[in-house]
Order: sequence, then C-alpha cells, then structure tokens
Amino acid sequence: MQNLDALDAYILEHIDEEGEYLHALYRDTQIKLLYPRMASGHLQGRLLKMLVQFIGPKRILELGTYSGYSALSMAEGLGEDGKIYTFAIHDEQEVFTRPWLEGSKYRDKIEFFIGDALELVPKMGLTFDMAFIDADKRQYIAYYEMVLNLLPQGGVILADNTLWDGHVVEKGVLSDKQTVGIREFNDYVKADSRVEKVILPLRDGLTMIRKR
Repeated sequence: MQNLDALDAYILEHIDEEGEYLHALYRDTQIKLLYPRMASGHLQGRLLKMLVQFIGPKRILELGTYSGYSALSMAEGLGEDGKIYTFAIHDEQEVFTRPWLEGSKYRDKIEFFIGDALELVPKMGLTFDMAFIDADKRQYIAYYEMVLNLLPQGGVILADNTLWDGHVVEKGVLSDKQTVGIREFNDYVKADSRVEKVILPLRDGLTMIRKR
C-alpha cells in the first residue's frame, strides 16, 4: 500500500491552492484552537467551493461554524447575490472566528449566529438551496429533518464526519454517543426514500444528499 501521507501531499500539490487568507486561518486554527482537526482544510475546502459553484445556491445553511474555514470556502463559490447563514451553538470561539469572517472579502456574504440552530433556524422564515451539517453528531438526525423541510426539490445536504475516524464499523456495543449518533444517522439516511445519497471517503467521510 502506498504511503498515505505521501498520497495526501501529492493530492494537495495537484489541486487549486487555498489562498493566503485561508492558509493563514488554517495555521491560526492549528495554533490557537483546542481541536484544530475539526477545521475543513485545503482539500475539503476546495471541494466545498467547487460544489457550491456546481449547485449554484442562493442561500446556504451551515450548522457548525468552528473556525470559519468551511464558510469562507463556500463563500468563494457563491454568486453575487449568494449568502451563507452559519451557526455555532456556543460562544467560546466567537472571539476567534468572528474577526476571521468579518475580516475577509466575503464578509457581506456570511451571517454568523450563536445559538441552537434547531431553535433559531425555523424562526427565520427562510428556505435554503444547500446545507452543510458539521455540528453535534448526536443531533445529526434532528438537523437533517429540519434542513430537509427547508430545501426545495433538488436541494443538497452535505453531512461531514460520517465515517467518524472509522468508528462506524467497530464491532460490539458502543458507549460513545457521538459514534452512535453518526451510525444512526447513516442508517436513517440510507433508508430514506426522499433523497439520493452517496458517502465520499474524503478525510473523515462526507455524505452528499440530494432531495428528490
């Protein structure tokens, strides 16, 4: 088997660069935040941008802002009238994330909210063309149902971390609620005839879902 680190490096050398601003954000995330692995990073960021360009959404809902890398990546792919509504449930990282979002050239395309999206989003009275779910893994099914009701036919959901570092295929009884949540979500989506779905083995797993 080829060296995975070498393959990862090869891939990054042969795709579009992430740009100086995102590179600086990713570096700052690695230095200052407790779980820097949660940031989308170069490869996933370029994919998110390209998917937004393919889909052409006017409004994107993001559940789980973290350091803002994914929101900024998606904002690159938006048209002139596009907008991202991104939610972080806690305010611990707001002092880190908000300046990065507001300091970017895409600041007018991103609205950043603190609070429980399950409570706040339905009150907004908006529909969305695309959603990126990357928040509490224990709530993925609840997020999914909320988002699906706010998407038109043909709307797209991207769900991150759906392979969960390989824990989804572990045998025996699992006590980790986040692993259980991801496995239950994967089974739930598989059985849902309202959507088409495919799991990409990218980083920690990315599920692409299209509403029929």
